[in-house]
Amino acid sequence: MNYDYTIRLETENDYREVENLTREAFWNVYKPGADEHYFVHMMRSHPDFIPELAFVLEIDGKIVGNIMYTRAWLEDETGTRREILSFGPLCVAPQYQRQKLGKLLIEHSFAAARRMGYDVNINFGNPGNYVSRGFVSCKKKNVSFVIDGNYPTALLVCELTAGALDGRKWMYIPSTAADCCEDTAAVEAFDATFPPKEKAWAPSQEEFYIYSHSSVVR
Repeated sequence: MNYDYTIRLETENDYREVENLTREAFWNVYKPGADEHYFVHMMRSHPDFIPELAFVLEIDGKIVGNIMYTRAWLEDETGTRREILSFGPLCVAPQYQRQKLGKLLIEHSFAAARRMGYDVNINFGNPGNYVSRGFVSCKKKNVSFVIDGNYPTALLVCELTAGALDGRKWMYIPSTAADCCEDTAAVEAFDATFPPKEKAWAPSQEEFYIYSHSSVVR
């Protein structure tokens, strides 16, 4: 990767370009079509959104990648809660994928997150996209969606500061920001404001189904 690039904070003028990038990056990846661009559109007005961690990556003045974050929480068996992070969507334009631009966005935003005092990030996604970036199975950090629950294969933990999690059992509480995507009529109405694209099946959809519906054995 020999591009001259710039990573900067997203501005309001970038909103539509970022939404279109997100649509292009996720179309037919996890399901026929996509709803991630609607999630991005709605996330910015959600109280858990962290604008200080919304970055875009530009090459030759064009946005070809972006990353966004919401707050999330971990709660231990005593009810003690700590605020953590979850990023997503992380997008790279299809023609620039597999060139380590996503890695650059993760590293840049993690550095900013550490300066803000955050020490843990948790994502629900394809392990193949994240384990090389320092993420491990939630089982290794005793994190699940309920205390003493199972350990979803797709629930991945990254300590931004080594040893941030001390071995206690933790319940992961994600933001409700993505709940907007359950309104399929709103998703379709928003998608209709973009140029038409064909919805189709892709092998990546079955791959993600397997990851998202399986667990690591205790």
